[in-house]
Amino acid sequence: MEQVLLIRNKIYEIRGQKVMLDFDLAEMYELETKRLKEAVRRNIERFEGDDFMFRLTREETVEFSRSHFASLNKGRGYNLKYAPFAFTELGVAMLSSVLNSKMAIEVNRGIMRAFVAIRRMLVEPPADSLLEMRNELNKLKIYVEEAFADYNDINEDTRVQLELINQTLAELQTDKKPEKPRNPVGFIKPGNNTQLD
Repeated sequence: MEQVLLIRNKIYEIRGQKVMLDFDLAEMYELETKRLKEAVRRNIERFEGDDFMFRLTREETVEFSRSHFASLNKGRGYNLKYAPFAFTELGVAMLSSVLNSKMAIEVNRGIMRAFVAIRRMLVEPPADSLLEMRNELNKLKIYVEEAFADYNDINEDTRVQLELINQTLAELQTDKKPEKPRNPVGFIKPGNNTQLD
């Protein structure tokens, strides 16, 4: 099962098809990418048609490099220098007839199982996950409703507090003590009771 999950992470959708790229396959087969491509070129008639294999365009290669590798790796052989071959499920199956090593046969079994598992998931999503998603959605709905109820309670509490504050301020204004006569402001000369302007 772990091998199937590992392989599923190396299956990409390009041009609307689920494919595996030559460098991933070469790594899994424990070959150099160059050797894999040589074997394919020697048997190119087995891979005729886009339903078996196609080569990525320059634009697709650049886009794939950007979207799948956040930063370019340093060193020789790490970056996509040449447009890779993309193998569909049929192409990967055909590779098993071109590469006859024990490793290639074992890896191809795992790859076929991964393609079947993906197809099965697309056609028949697991019922458990649908039920789980429904339950999560219901929990989220209940949480949102409770949050809005709490928000409305806070607003009502705030409104009551503001009314109490306004009422208290109104009472303070009506209970105001009469003002005392104030002393005049300014300089007064001694002996003279008149104020200077």
